[in-house]
Amino acid sequence: MSTFEYLLHGLGTAMQWHNLVFVFFGVLIGTVVGVLPGIGPMSGVALLIPITATMTSGLSPEEAATSSIILLAGVYYGAMYGGSTTSILLNTPGESSSVVTTLDGYQMAKQGRAGAALAISAIGSFAAGIVSLIGLIFLARPLSAIAIKFGPAEYFSLMVLGLLAISGLAGKSMVKALMMTAFGLLLATIGIDSVSGVGRFTFDIPELYQGLEFLTVAVGTFAVGEVFKTILEKESNDGEIAKIHRILPTKKDLKDSAAPIARGSVLGFFIGLLPGAGAILASFFAYIVEKKLSKNPEKFGKGAIEGVASPESANNAASGGAMIPLLSLGIPSSGTTAILMGAFIMYNVQPGPLLFQDHPQLAWGVIASMFVGNLMLLILNMPLVKVFAKVIETPTKYLIPLIIVFSVFGVYAVQYSTFDLLLIMGCGIVGYVLAKNDFPLAPLVLGLILGPMMENNMRRALTISNGDFMIFLQKPVSLVFLIIGVLWITIPLILKMRGKNVLVNEEG
Repeated sequence: MSTFEYLLHGLGTAMQWHNLVFVFFGVLIGTVVGVLPGIGPMSGVALLIPITATMTSGLSPEEAATSSIILLAGVYYGAMYGGSTTSILLNTPGESSSVVTTLDGYQMAKQGRAGAALAISAIGSFAAGIVSLIGLIFLARPLSAIAIKFGPAEYFSLMVLGLLAISGLAGKSMVKALMMTAFGLLLATIGIDSVSGVGRFTFDIPELYQGLEFLTVAVGTFAVGEVFKTILEKESNDGEIAKIHRILPTKKDLKDSAAPIARGSVLGFFIGLLPGAGAILASFFAYIVEKKLSKNPEKFGKGAIEGVASPESANNAASGGAMIPLLSLGIPSSGTTAILMGAFIMYNVQPGPLLFQDHPQLAWGVIASMFVGNLMLLILNMPLVKVFAKVIETPTKYLIPLIIVFSVFGVYAVQYSTFDLLLIMGCGIVGYVLAKNDFPLAPLVLGLILGPMMENNMRRALTISNGDFMIFLQKPVSLVFLIIGVLWITIPLILKMRGKNVLVNEEG
């Protein structure tokens, strides 16, 4: 079948009534997750994985996996849009990739143009969604066809690259990010060794024999950790909310933002493809590019609509671009796609080269649902701008119990284990302490997910080479991946030593 025929089949899957409901709830919850400061897409997706498992209990395994991933992907790109609402109205980024939007968005709101800023953000997000969807359609299958030719050595090196890339761009300190990656890989070794049958780090605790469940660790560190932070640091939304008058942008606004939306979408998509780069870097780059290209760069930071249009398009396009390495190579390129990958594995679906062969309904259904979801986002967000402004005012005393209830019931519904309930609270405390001390949590989760697969591929490669580690350097593709990984870590360090200002630095 041609790509177009596969896409039509995927559209048929996405248009089934239950999947339409899942798309709708995904983008709606995602927008709310983005709107509420502190709960980023990672926490939102981690929280909803156990809930989707119970919602899809009456469907066949393939349909359950498809519907769940459709909903979770909706939460991911919905949160990318929602983050702009607080940035514009409150000068508080809903999540990290919306930091740049505050620079001009809040200034526009103070000038009484909050409606135009939010509308352009919605239009830019939709355009970016379409650009990343086109890229997904044309790049995902060819990439997976190449990846099928990879052996265990190539896969191991590709996973090393993925880990190094996320470590190189996560948080303020590269050393702390690398420590978290190593910590994640260590946690992944807990349990019975699949080859020798020997228990590793189990301390004779039966619950540890099957290893740590990724879901428990992810929900604990992100969602419950956020709860501890809110309680202990007594966080509240004290920002003054800008008033919204006119919602629709003027013709001049549309004309001024058309080119920045196009540039931001394309730039964001290609940055999203890079392992570890993600939406934060995409929005920063898009803003810098617009400022460089502008005839009046001095207006940036004072309410320039281009300063909203471009980064908002870029961070949405990056979320679509990040789905390509996940679906075609089985390598998550961001913290959220790492959690999505955990959801795939939970449903016994291995993302990667064989996904398009073994589960075409799921792969193309998810891709097609992204178009439907982006359309829903546009229709939803234009009239609901004033409603979301009210959501921001949700008192913390109502929000915290809800998050705890979702976390505890969600994990228990999947695991049926009181040990996991204790573990989730423990992970919450650890997550809070680590985040408070600027240790990024995404590399930890990624290390936990990729660890077993890395170990598997390393053992298979060493079996082929009779224990010779040179196999990783003798295979050309494997060598290229390892060189790129090393450069990804060393270039920012060299630039820092030479006094250059880089986005990620060692001291923070």
